[in-house]
Amino acid sequence: MTLRLGILYDRAKWEEKALKREAERRGVEVRMLNVLNTVMDVSDGSCFTEDVYVQRALSFFKGLYSTAILEHHGRRVINSYKTSATCGNKLLTTLALMESGVPTPRTLVAFSEESALRAVEEVGYPAILKPIHGSWGRLVAFLKDPSSAKAVIESRMFLHPIHRVFYIQEYVERPPRDIRSFVVGDRVVAAIYRIAPEREWRTNVMRGGSIEVCPITEELRELSLKAAEAVGGGVLGVDIMEGNDGLTVHEVNHVPGFAHTAMATGVNIPGLIVEYAVELAKR
Repeated sequence: MTLRLGILYDRAKWEEKALKREAERRGVEVRMLNVLNTVMDVSDGSCFTEDVYVQRALSFFKGLYSTAILEHHGRRVINSYKTSATCGNKLLTTLALMESGVPTPRTLVAFSEESALRAVEEVGYPAILKPIHGSWGRLVAFLKDPSSAKAVIESRMFLHPIHRVFYIQEYVERPPRDIRSFVVGDRVVAAIYRIAPEREWRTNVMRGGSIEVCPITEELRELSLKAAEAVGGGVLGVDIMEGNDGLTVHEVNHVPGFAHTAMATGVNIPGLIVEYAVELAKR
């Protein structure tokens, strides 16, 4: 019997095309589902005929709710609703990491302009202000002194209410890079250094960061797997900083891009994801 795989997406990038290609190479029947064009019948799940789904929607809420509908009708999704809901919210990620004993930066949360400024004073300058939801370094601010903190925090009061949940982290002294490790199930399959461009402290590749292959040490492997397990497991990108006190996990990405990593490392990440999906479907 041919196994059927559904790939949910809202923009077909290299990753989604590679997943489709690798699935077809393995004799897996693939259906590409653009969530922007798909009507999902919440009351009747008979249209969801695939054995397993890979969630690749970039929109957090579209991905989260389409996953919830599929799981309600008994379908297995990579990544699960629980994992996606946790990773898509930086505060919930921090709480999950702390509960599992994974080292993570000191974090303070405040809900007003005045208390946010007090929180920054408490954590000390410089500090980092991040949105609860978001990726690619968008709206992440480096607060170097009281003047910059006041200006940034005041501006957030005019944005959507979610941006008035002030998530403030200590600044971790590190090289001008961080580590992104890729976890597929119970394996760390690849790791890269993401190196910040000149005059930029953020390391995101989308912001001009460059990448180099990072060796997978036993310490990196253990920390990556522990972080992945803390948020529910699956296919994940674990973001790690090399601080003065050792490795620290600051975020876990539930829809990680892997095009650059696959090309730099030579690891067939899409093939490994498909194999993991097939394995899961057979359980």
